[in-house]
Amino acid sequence: MAAIEILVEGSGARLWQKILVERLRAAGHEIGVVHVEGKSEWPLAMRAAAAFERRLFRRSGPGLAAAADIAEAPPATPPALRLDLAGTAPLHGVPTLRLAFDGSPSDAAVPAATAAGRLPDIEAILDGEVVARAAPMIDKRTFAMLGADDVLARAITLAVSVAGRIVAAGTGDAPASPLRVGDGDAVGHGNPPFLRSYVFSALPKLGREALRRARFRHAHWRVGYRFADGPGVAETGEPGSGWRQVPDDGSRFYADPFPFEWRGRHFIFLEDYPHATGKALISVVEVDETGTAPTPRPVLEEPFHLSYPQIFERDDAIWMLPEASASNRLTLYRAERFPDRWVPEAILLDGMVISDATLFEYEGRLWLFATDRDDYGSTSDTLVVFHAPALKGPWTPHRGNPVLIDRRRARPGGAFQRIGGRILLPIQDGTKGYGGGLGLSELLELDEDNVRLSDPAPVGQQGDWPYPQIHTLNRAGRLEVIDGIAAVRKR
Repeated sequence: MAAIEILVEGSGARLWQKILVERLRAAGHEIGVVHVEGKSEWPLAMRAAAAFERRLFRRSGPGLAAAADIAEAPPATPPALRLDLAGTAPLHGVPTLRLAFDGSPSDAAVPAATAAGRLPDIEAILDGEVVARAAPMIDKRTFAMLGADDVLARAITLAVSVAGRIVAAGTGDAPASPLRVGDGDAVGHGNPPFLRSYVFSALPKLGREALRRARFRHAHWRVGYRFADGPGVAETGEPGSGWRQVPDDGSRFYADPFPFEWRGRHFIFLEDYPHATGKALISVVEVDETGTAPTPRPVLEEPFHLSYPQIFERDDAIWMLPEASASNRLTLYRAERFPDRWVPEAILLDGMVISDATLFEYEGRLWLFATDRDDYGSTSDTLVVFHAPALKGPWTPHRGNPVLIDRRRARPGGAFQRIGGRILLPIQDGTKGYGGGLGLSELLELDEDNVRLSDPAPVGQQGDWPYPQIHTLNRAGRLEVIDGIAAVRKR
């Protein structure tokens, strides 16, 4: 591959920049590192706040903004691209790529924004022109400094992707379509001084969150279901009425419901999370014709967390594709005895932290839409797509991966639904944090070169479903399911 020259501050390099250098080198690029002058060290107040939050929440190891040594090693051949991580080098004949954080060349703009309660975007700028934009998600909006790590993680993802595409374009081996990432307008917002924002905005949020966690479960999801003979949520854009709840006793929560109709019977497979263990399994509940649902019973447990149990029938068998991101793989299970005996059949993806993989058949091929944590940061803002000729693979990464980096529309929230001539995908909206809301995106284009989804239309709150913070929507025949966060006191 062509050489990339990376400019970093000799005495002010960050850990995220070191990881970026290592990622590009691991991708096969010839990497040269040049030290330049700069004054990018974060102010003392920022560094103290970062250390405080890491101690408070018992985070081991350094954050991505920690100081790091990056050895200088000029490229052996003339570079095809300069990646200016210092943001200070003058432009010259070599194409120069820079990152802008909330409109600023300094990554210190990230904690300045998060402390003020805003979500910063990142721009990739090639010779003065914006060529890509990322809208990173912060999983826990109350953590200003830990949230900054989520943003810096996506700086790595964005730079690796864009730099690789620029170099590939120069060799004639570029993806057919450019990286399409968040649609926000990443311009400076004139943040107030950091210390004032942190003391009067971020710290009170931390205090309120600490009080909430002392009295209530950190998260407690509930599953709703109904029989609907007419239009459902995907058609109306509103929850509507008639919802019942799968019973729970408060010691565990249920989430990520997937309905399945089998021999005239109606089942809901769901994530079953006992608060005492902190590790979920998959359970099932059968809904009778009167709409009554008993307590779910376990059907699949592993040493690692399981959730999002997409279930479907294909090739004369019934299959389950649960999320198992903690195992760093995506495993397909087959029903040995439906609905309560499941055996692993094949590993579809390995070595990746894949979340909420959603299977879909389209124009003779199978597709998987999912999010990839990409080693660091949120699990909910980086959309990747894979395709295969058959269920067990081989599964090929899409040429455009990552398809987008956008907290509003990256993570699937249920199976694709065909509504008339449209194909809709429920999408989690992470603007307010994990579980902040749900939208519906229409599939506009899908082939081995292009993936295009519409901006999500938000699901409203009109109806009798009492929990507006939802992140899963599914339907199988008449049975429609949903979930939502409930406030449940600790016992």
